[in-house]
Amino acid sequence: MSIPNSSNRREFVAGLGALALPLAIPAWADDNDYPNKPIEIVVPASAGGGTDAVTRAFSEACKKYLSQPVTVNNKPGASGAIGMGDMINARPDGYKLCMVIVEITILPSLGLTKYTYEDFIPIAQLNADPAAITVKADAPWNTIEEFLSDAQKSPGSIKMGNSGNGSIWHLAHASLEDKVGVKFNPIPFQGAAPAVVALLGGHIDAVSVSPGEVSAQVAAGKLKTLAVMSDQRVKGFERVPTLKERKIDLSIGAWRGLAAPKGTPPNVISALRVAAKGAASEPMFKESLDKLNLGYVYNDSDAFKQVMQKDSEMFRKLIIKLGLKA
Repeated sequence: MSIPNSSNRREFVAGLGALALPLAIPAWADDNDYPNKPIEIVVPASAGGGTDAVTRAFSEACKKYLSQPVTVNNKPGASGAIGMGDMINARPDGYKLCMVIVEITILPSLGLTKYTYEDFIPIAQLNADPAAITVKADAPWNTIEEFLSDAQKSPGSIKMGNSGNGSIWHLAHASLEDKVGVKFNPIPFQGAAPAVVALLGGHIDAVSVSPGEVSAQVAAGKLKTLAVMSDQRVKGFERVPTLKERKIDLSIGAWRGLAAPKGTPPNVISALRVAAKGAASEPMFKESLDKLNLGYVYNDSDAFKQVMQKDSEMFRKLIIKLGLKA
């Protein structure tokens, strides 16, 4: 193509602008027409556990608020570090999100991750659950006092399953050890679900996971929960005492919430916040959590960030006190 003479140069430049315009539109449209393809939520834990259940119920509730399907991808391991790290390293375009877990405020203080909660953009907190001590239905302990008495008599003899070294359920039973002067034999798994399976199979003696993660087995008469680590008794487990009722001043638990990688465009984050608020308010989402004895909590992005900040400092101090840093 030859360049026109000066008299036609203005028309030529205008023509180039017109030719370039269609090339610019898709990039702009992709950003503002979000979402225009399926959205993936990474679950940093095994299928069948509490985090997986919250995510699947939430993804179902999102159908009413997002024009594209929301898929769930389990990436367990390293107390959630693998799954959460996978999302952090993803392209920040809103198409790979993560159901972040309380461990994001724990792992950095243990020296197990280089990233922190500040590398995420919080969208909404959706859940919170206390820890609980659960054993097999035919175990010799019927009260938390009997259980702890045996642990004191034979330090390290009771195999305590958790959801991985550095996980919230690991810190839960480590905190209990510190409070009452006992010593368990910690057995890590890639999530609460496989720990519960191991307990059912008689491979370990107890688990320190949430009530919701053992509710089906407790209801079936296969397991029994001896105590919950909360300020008040838990719905569905009304007959189970809190540790505080047994003069053990300890409350500790987990939470889950939706987050995106740092650098995700503001308009995408805004769309996700609106969708998350709507999905979290859906009766079917609340009912799904209620059926599984998983605690419903909704906090918007700002309040969720405050939860992360508070817990990060609290767990940092706890980890130092317990001498758990790697």
